[in-house]
Amino acid sequence: MGGHLILVVDDDPAILRVLRRGLTLEGFTVEAAGGGRAALEVAGNADAIVLDVSMPAISGIDVCRSLRQSGSEVPILMLSALDEVADRVAGLSAGADDYMVKPFDLTELALRLRALLRRSSATTGAAADAAGEAAVRVGDLVLDPGGRNAVLAGRPLPLTRREFDLLEVLARNAGIVLSREVLLDRVWGYDFAVTHNAVETFIGYLRRKLEASGEPRILETVRGVGYVLRGRRS
Repeated sequence: MGGHLILVVDDDPAILRVLRRGLTLEGFTVEAAGGGRAALEVAGNADAIVLDVSMPAISGIDVCRSLRQSGSEVPILMLSALDEVADRVAGLSAGADDYMVKPFDLTELALRLRALLRRSSATTGAAADAAGEAAVRVGDLVLDPGGRNAVLAGRPLPLTRREFDLLEVLARNAGIVLSREVLLDRVWGYDFAVTHNAVETFIGYLRRKLEASGEPRILETVRGVGYVLRGRRS
């Protein structure tokens, strides 16, 4: 009997064959989809998804965004032939958890998938434990760990799963400067090179949302040290 079910999505049959064979040898159960539409039809069964970015009709970015908008929190690792920062940012912004550039090493891919699955399992367990847990408050910001909802100055603050995780860590340590390495460990659970800019990227996303209505800055950068969440200054 196989292990976790991994959905691999790529419009290149040769890459699908390589992924299916390699991940099967690594102990995973593998299901393949040759395009975005097919992926969306079967994604609900997967424990994790390996998703190509550049596909015709429905791109990997669109698939990822659609899954996140539907409420899916399945771990998603994106594959791309493009190694530009803008492409990585686009994938992370759509809700991907990790990003690898082709050609890739199958052993590293399997390691990253296991890390994502461990992190997902830990997050699910923490969410169950958080049911009924007291809200986390920092000034006008209120986080509900159980419902994974955020409110700022009385208004709902829409956040992706990763944005909420990052903001919760910062809020629970309000007033304390946390380094990039600490945030990578607590939010992502590992420190692969591909995530080098992940903290900076998601800090930027959070700031835009926290300040969208003209709110004063509460998420600050301490140059050369890290990031800190402070209560609203009067």
